[in-house]
Amino acid sequence: QVQLVESGGGLVQPGGSLRLSCATSRTIVGGYVMGWYRQAPGKQRDFVASVSTGGTTKYGDSVKGRFTISGDNALNTVYLQMDSLKPDDTAVYYCNVKRADMDYWGKGTLVTVSS
Repeated sequence: QVQLVESGGGLVQPGGSLRLSCATSRTIVGGYVMGWYRQAPGKQRDFVASVSTGGTTKYGDSVKGRFTISGDNALNTVYLQMDSLKPDDTAVYYCNVKRADMDYWGKGTLVTVSS
C-alpha cells in the first residue's frame, strides 16, 4: 500500500503561479510513473502531467508550456509548478502512482483561479 498526500493548493489570481507537492508514504522499489490529474466540477478527471523514474515527462495539451512536473531523485516527492494560471485551471488536483501492479491516488488538493 502506498499513500499519497498532496499539498499546495489554494486561491490564486489569473496569471499567477502555484506549486503543488505530492509525497509518498514510503519509498517504492522499481520503476513507476507519478502523475497529476485534475477534475473540475461536473467534468471527468483529466491527465495533467507525469514523470517516470526514468525521467520521461509528459503533459496534457492544455498545460504544455505553463506547467512543469519534477521530483526528487527517488520520486518520493513530486512537484507540479503551475504558471500563467487561467480560470479554466480551477479543479481538484490529484496525485497518482502507477505501474502494472499498483495504481494509487491521493485525496486531492483544490486549486481555484479567480480574481
